[in-house]
Amino acid sequence: MFGPMLRTWRRRRGASQLALALQSGVSQRHVSFLESGRARPSREMVVQLTTALDVPLRQRNAMLLAAGFAPAYRESNLAAPELLPVRKAIDHMLKQMEPYPAIVIDRLWNFIQGNEAATAFTVFLFEGPPPAPPPGKPPNVLHWLLDPKALRPKIANWEEVARYLVSTTYAEILADGGEPKALAFIEEIMGYPDVPASFRKLRFEERPPPVLTVDYLVGGKALSVFTTIATLGTPQDITLQEVRIESFFPADDRSDALFKSLAAKS
Repeated sequence: MFGPMLRTWRRRRGASQLALALQSGVSQRHVSFLESGRARPSREMVVQLTTALDVPLRQRNAMLLAAGFAPAYRESNLAAPELLPVRKAIDHMLKQMEPYPAIVIDRLWNFIQGNEAATAFTVFLFEGPPPAPPPGKPPNVLHWLLDPKALRPKIANWEEVARYLVSTTYAEILADGGEPKALAFIEEIMGYPDVPASFRKLRFEERPPPVLTVDYLVGGKALSVFTTIATLGTPQDITLQEVRIESFFPADDRSDALFKSLAAKS
């Protein structure tokens, strides 16, 4: 039902009924009535309240359905003709990152595309072509990093990296409403050996480093990288809201030279 969902999102955002009322331009009494089920929202009111609470588009659709309305936001295929301007922008960003790797992933770490440097980097890490994903599924970057049969043995600081990635992914999934498919993904990655339940919570450090690096050791060559994540600023499509562009940067001169040598060979 819409009322409990509204209450859950309001509390998740740490907002009082009064704060939500002021932000969305309705009365506190009306917010209270909506949450208790004493009043039914209009379609416009659902959009107004979920926008004020910064509810993800996927969950806004769920709340519209709960209120008895059709979903408002599409979930397009990135290859759809209407997304051509966005694809061109993403292609430009990937190209500009050369000779450093950059990849496009979705909210659950599924690989969508990468630049030429990303291809060379992947082949270097796996010392050959990466393993084929299960039938019907795309390659998944987080699975690669956690799987003992994939990249995990090549990450010198694996426990630190794994704990950070699992905990932040779990926190983001919960912050986005804990959608069943996303929670199922968490259970998948928690099933790997030596990925304990404690990894769901980030360990507190009194003096954390400025940025967490991933330190690889591949065929006797050391490589240390950190990443940045870019998202679209004004998405009105679920796919576009959930797409991530992850760019890899060298953490030292040795890694910089290695990236450039990989690009020269590709």
